[in-house]
Amino acid sequence: MIRFKVYPENPHQRSINKAVEALENGQLIIYPTDTVYGIGCSLYKKHALEAIYRLKGKTKFEPISLICESIQQASQYARISNFAFRILKRCFPGPYTVILEATREIPKLMLTRRKEVGIRIPDNRIVMAMVHTLGHPLANTSVNIEEGELLNDPEEIMQRYAHHAEVFLDAGPLPDAEESTIIKIIHDEVEIIREGKGSIERVLM
Repeated sequence: MIRFKVYPENPHQRSINKAVEALENGQLIIYPTDTVYGIGCSLYKKHALEAIYRLKGKTKFEPISLICESIQQASQYARISNFAFRILKRCFPGPYTVILEATREIPKLMLTRRKEVGIRIPDNRIVMAMVHTLGHPLANTSVNIEEGELLNDPEEIMQRYAHHAEVFLDAGPLPDAEESTIIKIIHDEVEIIREGKGSIERVLM
């Protein structure tokens, strides 16, 4: 795994380009977000998606999320009603995962039985620059091995994932690292799935 030191306020485009090159080659990469470190791949590389599911011990009935550049881009992959749009405008960019009804643009491998998808738009320049350069969303999950086990030490991440990912964008230990708040909006009804870093008041205001 190639490790690049990146600076959150001014990520070097060369490091971003190397990460995107790995994504385009169907490889996994590790990167910071506004919550915890994520591991992800191009949405359109089936073998890479399968590798993430194997790595995390997930089945297709346990959704992984998409990191999108904007709500407009997210609308290609999730059905966003006017009601949901108003909530997304309040939450994004920010530490939330919003589960919505998926469109047909989602690869079948990622579709749950309920045909839902989680959307993330993190408040983090590094991952946003990467998605912008890639030109489409990242399939994303946290680097945590088990639910509740927070990995925020770059050295430990290197040890655990050295043989699984091609590129590691290392921004050092992330400040206030905590998993995202997960909400579900289906048929204009809001359900809080997990309370995390994002304020619930911001969702329900």
